[in-house]
Amino acid sequence: MSAATALSQENAKPTACLALADGTIFYGHGFGATGITTAELCFNTAMTGYQEIMTDPSYAGQVVTFTFPHVGNVGVNPEDDETTDPVAAGMIVKWDPTEPSNWRSTERLVDWLAKTGRIGIGGVDTRRLTRAIRHQGAPHVAIAHDPDGNFDIEALISEARGFSGLEGLDLAKEVTCAQSYKWNEMRWAWPDGYPKQENPRHKVVALDFGAKRNILRCLASAGCDVTVLPATATAEEVLAQNPDGVFLSNGPGDPAATGEYAVPMIKTILGTTDLPVFGICLGHQMLALALGARTIKMNHGHHGANHPVKDNDTGKVEITSMNHGFAVDTASLPEGVIETHVSLFDGSNCGIRMETRPVFSVQYHPEASPGPMDSYYLFERFSDAMDARAGA
Repeated sequence: MSAATALSQENAKPTACLALADGTIFYGHGFGATGITTAELCFNTAMTGYQEIMTDPSYAGQVVTFTFPHVGNVGVNPEDDETTDPVAAGMIVKWDPTEPSNWRSTERLVDWLAKTGRIGIGGVDTRRLTRAIRHQGAPHVAIAHDPDGNFDIEALISEARGFSGLEGLDLAKEVTCAQSYKWNEMRWAWPDGYPKQENPRHKVVALDFGAKRNILRCLASAGCDVTVLPATATAEEVLAQNPDGVFLSNGPGDPAATGEYAVPMIKTILGTTDLPVFGICLGHQMLALALGARTIKMNHGHHGANHPVKDNDTGKVEITSMNHGFAVDTASLPEGVIETHVSLFDGSNCGIRMETRPVFSVQYHPEASPGPMDSYYLFERFSDAMDARAGA
């Protein structure tokens, strides 16, 4: 961005407003949809992947502040959607979105957001905003976009204060699939895009608590014939598929709330079968609940593609992609459940496994969309566990 462009943006009349529940106001330039949205505010430190972040179902109920200033430069395209439409409630950026300059782009970011009903705000001091989130915790906010720049500030602050928050909120039911479906698309490969899995070795049931498409692609690439079931599926419905393994997906909201129906299902599977079980993110948290642990709300959560995690079993450090505002309480892990991974940022739990069975989970997103590929081995570990069971 040129100095002249930056200056003109700074002097332009604000057409968007961000109101925090504590009364703090940020003005900026609106883009995308118009109107007002209330949500929890978080920040994401990833340098790439804004489209994947906005379409990650784990961001339901949240507005995302992007700490990396260049947003919009690769446009958007249908291949990079993690679900059909954006799920994050809105986006906050330092600079107004740039015009796309990428051969895969099929649409401008601002047009895509407008079409899908998501508000964006540019021209915000995201460094200051990120510090506020870190210091006071993820705030409740109202964001507004009005091309005429007319804002009722007191009403926006009131709306922010009226937001219920994510604690106690079950959002998985809002983002899960309506009915079961099959998945055989594998990871993207040059030059043909997404190939199909034509020779799967294992039948896997994936519980969709807000599953990202690239997680399902990683399962298919690891040799799985994937059947996706809604979040509310019972243990009987899962086992009726005669699976070789069960996968618990990522997703949004409070794991304790979703766990009211999901945890009994997981307990039944653990108690009546010897099936390998693999969980990610919300699935990790609910597996922990099913095993007798607790979950806690974090101050501002972990959101980004640069989070170092230590594997306690090997001593290896992985750089991971994360998106979560709740965590498993390490102190609550029962006997027979091992902590396998920890965050090197704050020591919080990032993985568990049962001591005597192929049941394991991680807090981060090993499919790396966006993010590094350090943790893809977990899908292979799940596949190996199913191979071992078949050969037993």
